[in-house]
Amino acid sequence: MLTLHATTADDYHAALREHPVLLVDFHKDDCPGCRMLDMSLASVAGSPRAAGVVLLKVKLETIGEVFFRSLGLRQTPTLLLIRDGQEVTRLAGYQSPGKIGEALASVMPS
Repeated sequence: MLTLHATTADDYHAALREHPVLLVDFHKDDCPGCRMLDMSLASVAGSPRAAGVVLLKVKLETIGEVFFRSLGLRQTPTLLLIRDGQEVTRLAGYQSPGKIGEALASVMPS
């Protein structure tokens, strides 16, 4: 799984245009659930379900609260699964590797 970082709203929107399947990780530095989610994402990254998925890391402190709220986000961590520019799944809070894998399987062609 390729990992990218968005530091601006333009970076975020460019990634949506350029990558057919994005898993967006909205996180903060001082968030224990975010650190736990990083371990889940690392576990899933090498799995067959993650093939073709791009992980886009978006740090709340960098991108800004206004942008974060404009997407309807309310907490960190939050994962958005986006296919062809459209949000298909939103997972708020810590997610296990199994739950992330299930979400990826739901949008990836068999």
